[in-house]
Amino acid sequence: MTNTTLTQVVATSQKKWTQLALGLLCMISISSPQYVWALFTRPFMAKLNVPLAEIQLTFSLLIILQTFFSPFQGRLIDKFGPRRLIAMGTVLSGVSWMLTSTISSLSELYLYYGVLGGLGTGIVYIGVVGLMVRWFPEKRGFATGMVAAGYGMGAILTTFPVTQSLAAKGLENTLWQFGLVMAVIGFIASQGLRAPQTLNTQEINSNLAMSDKSFSPGEMLRKPLFWLMFVMMTMMSTSGLMVTSQMAIFAEDFGITAVTVMGMAALPLAMTIDRFMNGLTRPVCGYISDRIGRENMMFIAFGLEGCAMALWLLCKDDPLLFVLLSGVVFFGWGEIFSLFPATLTDTFGTQHATANYGWLYISQGIGSIFGGPLAALMYQQTGSWNLVFGCAITLDILCALLAFFVLKPWRQRFLQRVHA
Repeated sequence: MTNTTLTQVVATSQKKWTQLALGLLCMISISSPQYVWALFTRPFMAKLNVPLAEIQLTFSLLIILQTFFSPFQGRLIDKFGPRRLIAMGTVLSGVSWMLTSTISSLSELYLYYGVLGGLGTGIVYIGVVGLMVRWFPEKRGFATGMVAAGYGMGAILTTFPVTQSLAAKGLENTLWQFGLVMAVIGFIASQGLRAPQTLNTQEINSNLAMSDKSFSPGEMLRKPLFWLMFVMMTMMSTSGLMVTSQMAIFAEDFGITAVTVMGMAALPLAMTIDRFMNGLTRPVCGYISDRIGRENMMFIAFGLEGCAMALWLLCKDDPLLFVLLSGVVFFGWGEIFSLFPATLTDTFGTQHATANYGWLYISQGIGSIFGGPLAALMYQQTGSWNLVFGCAITLDILCALLAFFVLKPWRQRFLQRVHA
């Protein structure tokens, strides 16, 4: 246990946990646009009569707009406070689905689902994560993991209902009704969010080395260490978003969508397990990383995803193993959304945490391009998923090695220089 001089939050335990709960609800309200997207690919292809790669561009737009504007959104939240902007984001996310229910062209799908949905979810995501690293300076991995779990796990509540609604009510009614519910829940939860008050400096107990200096975004962007983290998060985002965006398609090619497992349709069951594991891994791995170190946890988790994805491909003809291994894959991927923001704030300080993470979060947008339309194009050109999976597995293993053998010693030297 080490003592680190940091700006400490002045708050009762009740206030901190209330903020965590409200942030969690906001994240749950915006989780469906990304995590049930795979259920909409076939209906959109049929409605608009366009190929998969063109439909998947919508998913990339969603992630790109969610991430590329996050530095600007983070600065606005740091300047004007979280409540108004996060409320705006939750409403915009729900309205994007409601507008998508009226589309008649591909360009409208791009605009409503991709652009408006991406801007809305981006404001909420970056704002809530930025708040949590400030409310919980001594438990950053756990706190960011908890709210990120809301984003990764929240779609559990909608996966089966959306599947059933698509079959019973059709695409348009499903989008309208679920969009309205998302907007209302998110707006109500956002009204209680507040930025923490702080003292000048106090010592807190932490197992991890943390920077006692806060770097501005401009200062951080001039550090090569930041760009290593950026490249690593891009690599992990690519592999995870490939699975998230393409799962319904390759599951159909593997013959999984036409079978049942334990009395339930295999694809929705796999996606429900995925959402649970994708959410569970974020606080669990964040909590463990608070104790054993960020890079050590990265090495374990990233390696786990690579190995699980290799087994997944080898066992693609077995519906039960397909369902179970899909959960392991997502457990090895989802923790990037707790480990990377915690590592970044440990390294570059808390004062500009929201805006700084906004810059790192852009990496997910780049990963969405590689994992979305480019992966779909690679599949269309080769007629097989083997090369796509091979690239994703390679990225996972390489990133695990970079975390342990490059990022860990580099960050230790950097923090020693900062403290000196």
